[in-house]
Parts: sequence; C-alpha cells; structure tokens
Amino acid sequence: MAARSGTWERVLRDGIAKIDQDYKFLIDCLREVLESLGHKDLVPLLPGYLKAGEAGPLPERGAQAISIAFQLLNLVEENAAQQAIRAREMALGEKHQSGLWPHYLKQLKASKVGAKKILGRIAQQSIEPVLTGHPTEAKRWTVLDQHRELYVLLVQLENRMYTDNERLRIREKIKAVLERLWRTGEILMTKPDVRSERLNALYYFRERFPIILEQLDDRFRCAWEQSGYAQRSPLSVSDYPRLRFGSWVGGDRDGHPLVTAEVTRETLLELRTSALEVLDSRLKRTQGRLGLSSFVQQVPLMLEDRIKSLRKACGPLAAERLEHHQEEPWRQLVILIRARLPLSGNAGIESQYTMPSEVQEDVDILDASLREVGANSLLREDILPLQRLIQVFGFHLASLDVRQNSAFHDKAVAQLMEAAGLDGSRFLNGTEAERIEFLNTELQSLRPFVRPEMELGPEARNAVDTYQTLYAHYKEYGDAGLGALIVSMTRSVSDLLAVYLLCREAGLMIKTEQGPACLLPVVPLFETLDDLENSSGIMDTFLAHPVTRASKSNRQMIMLGYSDSNKDSGILASQWALQAAQEDLLKTGKRHGVEIQFFHGRGGTVSRGAGPTHRFLEALPEGSLLTGLRVTEQGETVAQKFTNFRTATYNMELLMAGTTGVSLLNLNRKPSDDLSKVMSFLASSSRRTYEAFLQDPDFITFYRQATVIDVLEVSRIGSRPARRTGQMSLDDLRAIPWVFSWTQARFYFPGWYGVGSAIADLKKQEPRLYKVLCEGYADWPFLRYVLFNIESGLASANPKWMKAYAELVDDETVRQKLIRRIIREYNRTEREIDTILGGALKARRPRFHKTLIEREDDLDILHAEQIRLLKDWRSCSTDRERNARLPALLLTVNAIASGLRTTG
Repeated sequence: MAARSGTWERVLRDGIAKIDQDYKFLIDCLREVLESLGHKDLVPLLPGYLKAGEAGPLPERGAQAISIAFQLLNLVEENAAQQAIRAREMALGEKHQSGLWPHYLKQLKASKVGAKKILGRIAQQSIEPVLTGHPTEAKRWTVLDQHRELYVLLVQLENRMYTDNERLRIREKIKAVLERLWRTGEILMTKPDVRSERLNALYYFRERFPIILEQLDDRFRCAWEQSGYAQRSPLSVSDYPRLRFGSWVGGDRDGHPLVTAEVTRETLLELRTSALEVLDSRLKRTQGRLGLSSFVQQVPLMLEDRIKSLRKACGPLAAERLEHHQEEPWRQLVILIRARLPLSGNAGIESQYTMPSEVQEDVDILDASLREVGANSLLREDILPLQRLIQVFGFHLASLDVRQNSAFHDKAVAQLMEAAGLDGSRFLNGTEAERIEFLNTELQSLRPFVRPEMELGPEARNAVDTYQTLYAHYKEYGDAGLGALIVSMTRSVSDLLAVYLLCREAGLMIKTEQGPACLLPVVPLFETLDDLENSSGIMDTFLAHPVTRASKSNRQMIMLGYSDSNKDSGILASQWALQAAQEDLLKTGKRHGVEIQFFHGRGGTVSRGAGPTHRFLEALPEGSLLTGLRVTEQGETVAQKFTNFRTATYNMELLMAGTTGVSLLNLNRKPSDDLSKVMSFLASSSRRTYEAFLQDPDFITFYRQATVIDVLEVSRIGSRPARRTGQMSLDDLRAIPWVFSWTQARFYFPGWYGVGSAIADLKKQEPRLYKVLCEGYADWPFLRYVLFNIESGLASANPKWMKAYAELVDDETVRQKLIRRIIREYNRTEREIDTILGGALKARRPRFHKTLIEREDDLDILHAEQIRLLKDWRSCSTDRERNARLPALLLTVNAIASGLRTTG
C-alpha cells in the first residue's frame, strides 16, 4: 500500500512539473508572437514576466493577452491530466484508475458478480449525453478551432522520435496558431444565431462522437477481456453499452423566441443528413479496407446471393459502380450499401434504404460472410465499428428534444379555446381541479379544437406549428430523431396534460385499444424547490392518467433541474431536495409498474450541479441508475470535455462505466438515520439563512451593482436571452447568468452561502448530530460529494475581490450592510468546512490548489480592469457611448471566464 501511495505521489509531482514546463514553453511562444507583432508592452502581463505590485489601467488589448495565456494554461492542464492518467495506469495498472471500466470490473469480479448479470444491466441502461444551447459559452467557435489545433501540436511535441528540426517546425506551427488566435479576436461583435449554435453542436455529433464511440468500445472490450469475463462470455455486438446522444439546440424554445417551427424542421433535417453522411464516410473507409479477393478465399453463397439481389434492386447506376471491383465481392457489397443510402449523391439509385435496420441487415451479411472465411480480426476492426455506428447514430445522429415553459402552454391552450369560441380565461384562471376536469373531458376525443385555416393567438400558433413539424417528421422518418416534449417549470398535473391537448391539434395523438395516446413522450422538468417537493404527487396522478397509461411503454423520463432550486434556496437545500425527490419518484414509479429514468439538468459549476462524474454517480440515490443516465452537457463544459479525443473518451467512459458499476455494486449507499437527520437540519437551516439574504429589501440593488449582470444582459455570448420574459425580477432571471455574474465577481455566492451558519447551528443545537457529521460524512457518498463541492466553491471565491466589487454599490449603507454579511458567512463557512474535512486544501488537493494559485496574479489584473471599465461604462450618458465601451468590458468577462475555467 505504501509503495502504491508513493507511486501516485510521484505521478502527481511529475504531472505538476509537466504543467510548469509546457506552460513556460507556450508562454515563451506567445511572447515571441507579441514581440514580432509590435506588442512588447504586453509582455510584462504574461506569467513569468509579470512584476509584482504593478497596477493601473491595462494597455490596449492587455486583457486579450492575459486571456490567451489562461487558455494556454487550460490546454496544458488538460494534457497533463491525461498524461497523469496514463502514467498511473502504467505504474499501477488500469484497475487503479477510479471510475473507468477496469476499476469497476475488478470490483465486480471481487464481489462475484457474474458476466450475465453485468451484461444484463448494460442492456437495461441507456447512457445519453444531451448538448444544450447555452447563453454563457464565452468563447467564439473559431477560437475553439485554434485551441483544438494547439492541443494536437502540444501532444506532438511529446513524441521523442522527432528530430530537433522537426520539433522546431512544430514550434513554428504553434506560433502561427497563436498569431491566428491573436488576430481572430476574443469576443463576438454580433449575437450568434441559432444556426451558428447548431453548427457548433453538429461539429461534436459529426466529428467527435463517432470517433469517440470506437475508442470507447475498444476500451470496454479490452477491460472485459483483461478482467477474465471474456473467457466464459465473449462479447457480441449486442453486449456493448447502449450509448445515445441528444440535443436541445434548435428544439429548446423556453424563453427563446428565435427557435421557431422552421428552425426545428431545419435542425431535424440537418441531423438526419449529417447522420447519413457520417455513415457513408465510415462505409467508405470500410470499402477501402475490404478488398478481399475471390481468388484468395471461397466466396460464401450468402454474399453472392445478396450482391445479385442488390444489383437487380438498385438498377443500372449502382451496377456501374461495381465495374472495377469484379473480383472483390466484399467491397462490392459495401459499394451497394453506400449506393442505397438516401443521400443526394445517390439520386437515381432505386430501392434506397428507409431505415437503419435495413442497413444493419446488409452489414450483418458482411459480418456472417467474413466469419465464414475466418477473417476474425477484420470483424473486430472493420465490421464491429460499423455495426456500432448504426446502432448508436442510425439515420438521426441525435434525438432532438422540444422544451417549452408551462406558462407558455397555458396561454396556447387558452388561445385555442378562444379560437374555438370558448372562454380561455377559464383555463388560465381556473383551479387545478377545474383545469384537469376540462382537460380530461377534451382528451377523451381526438377531435381538434381548430381547423388549419383558422387564425390563432401567437402562443397557440407557435405551439401548433411546432408540433405539426414534429408530426410531419414522424410521418416521413419515424420517431428515432424525435426526443422528449419537455415541460419546464412543471408545477401541476395540468401542466403535463396540456401538452397532450396541444399534441392533439397537430396529429400527435392517436387512437389505441386503451384509448387516446401520444406518439411522443411528455416529460416534466421539476426545477424549483417547491416543485421538487411536490414532484412525486404530480407524477402519481400523471402516471395513472388514461392517456399516459395508453402512451407509455414501461419507462417514464423525469428531468430534474439543479440550477433554479439552488438559485432560490441555496446549495444544501437544493441538493437535499433533489435527493429526496428522486427517492420518492422511484417509489412512485414502482407503484405504477413504471421504470423511472432521470434526466439530470446539470451545468458547469457547483451551483448548477457540476462535480466529478464518478462521485456524482455514487452520490445519487439507490436505484436511480437502473435504467441508465441522461444528462445535459452545457456551454463551456462541452468544449472542455469533448474537444480532444482522449479527454472526450475519458469523460464518456466515466459516464458509461460509472452508471453500470455504481448500480451493480450498490455504491449508492443509504445513510444512517442520524446522517439523514443531519442533512435535513443543514438543508433547513441553510435555506433560512440564504433566503433571508435574498429577501433583504436592498438585495437586488446590491446584486445588480456589485456584479456584472447588467453586462451579461447586453452581451453577445449566446443566442438565448438572459431572462425568460424580459421582466427585471430575480424570478425571471435564468439561473445560468445568475451564477455567471456571481462567479465573475469572485463571490461564488450560490455555491456556499448559508452553509457555515447551518453547520454552526447544528454544532450549537444538536452537538450529538454534529459529531455524527464529522465522523460519518466520509461514509455517505452523497454528503461527501456535496461538502467537497462546497469546498471547491469556497476555494475559488476571493474575499478581497468581493469587497472590491461591492465598492461599486452606490449606497454606502447598503454596501456595508450586505458585504459584511457575505464576508462573515464566507469566513464562517470556510472555518466549518475545514474543520469537518480536516487538513489544509493544499495538502489534500494539491493539483486543484496549484491551478488556483497559478491563476491569481493575472486574475487580479483582470478584476481591477473590469471594475474600472464597469464604472466607466455605467457612467455613460448615451447608448452610443455605452456601445463604444462595451467591447473592452466584454473582453474582461471573456478573460476572467478563461482564467476561472467557467461561466455558468
């Protein structure tokens, strides 16, 4: 054990040394670029050249220079993290790398869990990351392209086989990328539209995830074989994890008027076309590899028969493509498969495929015929990746969810009623019982309210057009590319039943033996604390409803929002409410004979549900992973997790292996009764402290003046507005800019406020339970996960800059009153967390501590500059002045986001 500990410490030291070495190299390259472009005045701002104590306004483009330096540090840390994983695997073996397949399979083997049970659980689970539109992805996508190239070049430098001249050439390429980065500019001068966000999402679906899939499958197969399970249970193609992908880009219209029915239609078609192009590209690769000659091996009869059949079915155009491959039957079949894909280049080819299962049947013939001639390595390297690509991406690439707010649906229903000659206000203003009675009556019939030519109110027209678009796609292509109909701010059963009524207007309701049923799943999104607490009661009624029973299979998806509950009540109350809601919802599903699949709406910060993936999975309630995992990937986290292949493979494997391993090993341990009491006390106490602060009559004034929220509201960072309806209220503000604004000013307020007071109250009022907390938190994965995340938020916050931003508040009485409360609670929380966790952060989490310290000097410069620019911008008397000064201010937002590695 001591030797193992020493090895890991050496790996850690080497990793930190590598960060220093690579970062110095890249900063030197950046210095040379800046000097060559005539910007020697900016060199003193770079790490290693920065002189302590220097202050004053930044030179022109100084913020951009610091921002690029931070981006280089982020790249270096990402690469070093992957190298550390490699080094640990080499020194200790893959089984000692937490959260991955070798780690969990070793534990399963030791626990005598058989192969059949593992494969059965994998077959039961669906893993689905969902890319969402995000209003706080601060980097331009063309900047992300430069980051991808830099990362590849940095990795190339590690190849010791390169000569000095070759390494010098790589260095010159790095400098060229840095110059492009410098000349590109950091900020968007116009707000991006949904189409540009869609193209960004498509990049990952097309260019990253198909390649990552092949690497994931390789790692799973190797781990399966090395664990010994393959001896009795060799893997077939159907045994691999059920991976899927989802998207909100082009479908999420909650408070986003730019996402129209036409945008959704275009998105669905682009996803389909891209899926077919990805499949064609992979088939082209397979075609190039399968040049097996009929003179070298006997051609199986099944292969000959299928080629003859397809030549006849596809017509003369397809036959022409086979002329130069007469002695290569396997290649001929692949050519014919490609010819049948419904792509524009195959116009004129007869008998095209209509669904991916038809392609799979022909690929299965390739598989069987290669198996017959004993080409087993070709099956593994060429056919399995193709079969898996079809399984995962089909003809749809990713399923598109459609999300809308329940209040929007209410207006749409009322307007439909008005168009039909009914009093819509009765629905808008009715009690829940009256609304349900009305909906139940209407849902007994498939007769729509209105005819196509009738004029409708704006919300009704929007909803009907959207659902008609979905129905048209369903009729043409089936449901594979269609995701869930998600109802944000679900607060009652009628919020869900109203969607059935809107679907009826578009043809999405059908008649079944059990009665009317909906073709697409209706999914609640429970976001606020009150809604989470009421969720099981809502679902109990919804699951019992005749339309739901007729519509569902045996699985109901439920989305849980991590952001709004935290925004309203603080981190402890939010996390405990989410935990309790999941436990209650699982029980509700069991009563109805329905499997519950949770869809976790996590963001990029602790305040919005972020945290280490495997620890997050272990912290979930028992039974919550039985059906798999659906989880959002948002904003800057998409680029951080999935831009580079090894990082992307690692992050995806954490999701897949963790979901299976945690559920089978029962790592979601239930707490003792005393620990549950501890958490209930802390949640209740912290909520009182948190809400009392937000309810202070001067809070909004303080918040708007001490943070950059007003800058974010006019920024061009994302296509979606910062507010749902445009009202200037805390309730209307989205949780993402709420977190972003606190983060920029280094408060990290939603991630820790109220925690210190709650622990102090527990210590004073319930000393026995306080002892239980200190001695037992490490045995409960949930509480350990929450406390470590709170510590991360505290460590990232900075009281010096909290006070400096508070100086922006005009009213001194308001300023002093509220900043004193914040600092007092910060100090109390830091003290209590340190006492419980024990030991200094530097000793327990050295890499995390180092990255914080590494960034602080340059962040000091940026915060000072941002505060100066904020004062200047806010003092402008005309919009023209404000618009002229906004770009420099936005550049500081961008640079600080790079330095902190997060927005919202």
